[in-house]
Amino acid sequence: MKKIIKNGTIATAADTYQADILIENEKIAMIGKDLPTEGAEIIDAKGAYIFPGGIDPHTHLDMPFGGTTTKDDYETGTIAAAYGGTTTIIDFCLTEKGVPLKKAIETWHEKANEKAAIDYGFHLMISEINDDVLAELPSIIDNEGISSFKVFMAYKNVFQADDATLYRTLLQAKELGALVMVHAENGDVIDYLTKQALAEGNTDPIYHALTRPPELEGEATGRAAILTEMANGQLYVVHVTCEDAVEKITEARNKGVDIWGETCPQYLVLDQSYLEKPHFEGSKYVWSPPLREKKNQEVLWNALKMGQLQTIGSDQCSFDFKGQKELGREDFTKIPNGGPTIEDRMSILFSEGVMKERITLNQFVDMTSTRAAKLFGLFPKKGTIAVGSDADIVIFDPKVERAISAETHHMAVDYNAFEGMEITGEPVSVLSRGQFVIKDKQFVGEAGKGQFLKRAKYNAALKPDTGKRLPV
Repeated sequence: MKKIIKNGTIATAADTYQADILIENEKIAMIGKDLPTEGAEIIDAKGAYIFPGGIDPHTHLDMPFGGTTTKDDYETGTIAAAYGGTTTIIDFCLTEKGVPLKKAIETWHEKANEKAAIDYGFHLMISEINDDVLAELPSIIDNEGISSFKVFMAYKNVFQADDATLYRTLLQAKELGALVMVHAENGDVIDYLTKQALAEGNTDPIYHALTRPPELEGEATGRAAILTEMANGQLYVVHVTCEDAVEKITEARNKGVDIWGETCPQYLVLDQSYLEKPHFEGSKYVWSPPLREKKNQEVLWNALKMGQLQTIGSDQCSFDFKGQKELGREDFTKIPNGGPTIEDRMSILFSEGVMKERITLNQFVDMTSTRAAKLFGLFPKKGTIAVGSDADIVIFDPKVERAISAETHHMAVDYNAFEGMEITGEPVSVLSRGQFVIKDKQFVGEAGKGQFLKRAKYNAALKPDTGKRLPV
């Protein structure tokens, strides 16, 4: 059935205006005033914003880590994402050394098949570069539609790749048209500091942060930027947390290096002190990179406002407090790294960003949807409200006030990292390809309806303008 959304205010990355939207055959068919309503379901969006569906470029669903597996799988995780206004996720597909990349991709398809309630894509982890990997990469991009590769500079002896692997990945990605992503922390020094802390009997959650200082994130970010410049490649730095890393990204962009930065809601509103909560409650806030001192929050907000950082990912990686986080009661290194953030990503950014005038409404749309669509080969199918685009649409009430709580969230995990936080604004209804997933704050979608997205190659035309100088 055709649908017409009436009386709302459309907000894209470029414009804010009032118009109606006709949806037909999963696409946006028309945008305008007084559209013909015959045979159409009318959706009244009076008093609401109409956003393009959110794109979360950074999730970890049904992922094994630290002797356990993330609590939210593709069903619970994508349903929670939809409640939060996200209609597309790009999840990280982990690989194993010596195992064909195609095998890892098949495993991740099995995790998502018949479970995902919204559309999804994959990033592919690169842990080694050899003849077998190099031979597989062209088909991964062209046939599998996976055009982004992630390299870890941290998690020594688990995920960490050496600098040569990163550099060769950058070279190959440049040639093939892929975007390289890095988790930028100096894993070697972190490994040393961690062993030193344990040897001194320091086992509490706060030592997770103290052994991963911001200087090591800044150093790794700068190193990755230099390698990207040498390779004339393209780089996307995930989950930026601190001034040290922002400065390195800004310096590189000022030189014309093709580098992009993502941060996450948790780093914008939480700080290092949360890891000091008593009764092991601090373990709920153990993720990597760790939360930083509060002074970094305004640095991140300003970086978003000034365009030094461009996207907001959730880094969704949820583990229960009971039975999972508790694995590290006697040793902070055994606390599974990650937190539940997929559902609250957009609402927190709207409330803390737009409502507090740290960013504009159009910047909000760009950060939560459009920019990720452009960087990861989904635009204009996804990431905007335009004729011909998928009808991924969020009807958002900008005035409702509520408190975030585990009692009312829809993730499978037993706590919420933002518990008790008062925010303004939330999605009322969410459509994925023209069909309601959330209607009047109730899930009406269906597990398994989400489609895998084969993504286009990286668009080199997005490279920063070398004539533009961003404040450091």
